[in-house]
Amino acid sequence: MSGIILLLQFIAAVIMLPLHILNFLGFWDAIIKKLFPLFYNKLCETYNKSMDEHKRGIFSNISDFSGPSKELRLLEVGCGTGANFKFYPSGCKVTCLDINPNFQKFLSKSQAKNDHLIYERFLLASVDNMTSVADGSMDVVVCTLLACSVPNIPAILKEIQRVLRPGGAFYFIEHVASTDESSWTGFFQKVLNPSWSLIFDRCSLRKTTWKDLENAKFSELNLRHITAPTSVKLIGPHIIGYAVK
Repeated sequence: MSGIILLLQFIAAVIMLPLHILNFLGFWDAIIKKLFPLFYNKLCETYNKSMDEHKRGIFSNISDFSGPSKELRLLEVGCGTGANFKFYPSGCKVTCLDINPNFQKFLSKSQAKNDHLIYERFLLASVDNMTSVADGSMDVVVCTLLACSVPNIPAILKEIQRVLRPGGAFYFIEHVASTDESSWTGFFQKVLNPSWSLIFDRCSLRKTTWKDLENAKFSELNLRHITAPTSVKLIGPHIIGYAVK
């Protein structure tokens, strides 16, 4: 089976040869950083419709984690286009963080549509190095569809725990590797992952993010596996939930 997977990976790489050449020459990263937000903006419209029930369910208790002042300070890492804003409670103070500045024009449109929130600031930074966010300064951190493109998930979880106050919560929705290695989804995730990662800005189909969350030192972890109602079966396997510091 591994031989078949390697052969199919090679065929996919040949089909994507022009992109691999651009990547080898050092041009592809700049190109994808500009193109990916355009694609992701469209994807989020479709994804939000299919995931609306799940998102409303998971974010329904965010207000429970308001701080002693009753204000809710929320940091969304990898905020992208701001697709989660409509699910946050009114008056929530939101700080946005993303490593790609090309998302900002889409982010501004989402902020204008969701004026029930208070937008504190936008930080251009990597989630594994949030030096501009103070220790224990956030009640809630939200991360959706980001872990798939981060090389070191334990590092980002450590940073998230650092910026959360004691008793604060980390909310997550992530597509992950299929837990059934013998399934067609698992098979094609293995075959297409190298080319997929190149096309979709380092996104991996094979992340086992739930294991990193289980190994992180949260006081409470509420995590469940679901099959997302998305037309792209490769990203159907999801984990969804929240963890308490």
